[in-house]
Amino acid sequence: MKALRRIGKLLNRTGAIKFFFAYLIILLISGFILSLIEPQVHGIFEGFYFTFVASTTIGFGDIVPVTILGRIITIIVTLFGVLTVAMVPGVVVAYYTEYLKIKEKETVSTFLEKLERLPELSKEELTELSERVKKFNAKK
Repeated sequence: MKALRRIGKLLNRTGAIKFFFAYLIILLISGFILSLIEPQVHGIFEGFYFTFVASTTIGFGDIVPVTILGRIITIIVTLFGVLTVAMVPGVVVAYYTEYLKIKEKETVSTFLEKLERLPELSKEELTELSERVKKFNAKK
């Protein structure tokens, strides 16, 4: 549950949440329209099912659009699905990478700050600093 909240905040901060909701709205509207115009789609639920399957490019083949408008809607839904699937993980990865860079900079600046006050540090702080330098050198 905590991870979902974190992803929600991330999508909200980056603006990707708008794209995600637009994706859901497109699915719902397209599903509703397909339930009205496609002879193989029997009801709104089947329309939603079909648009979801088309948007994820799974395409089970149990429902196939036969009208021109149905095919156009399917193409739009599929393209929108591919874009959404490509964009959201990209935003999450870019944000996480930026977050790691910021944390690393904070760590380095704290380390340099302690080095500047070297004569003022207590024996315990000097020992801690020495251990951190050893860990850093071990990672190389």
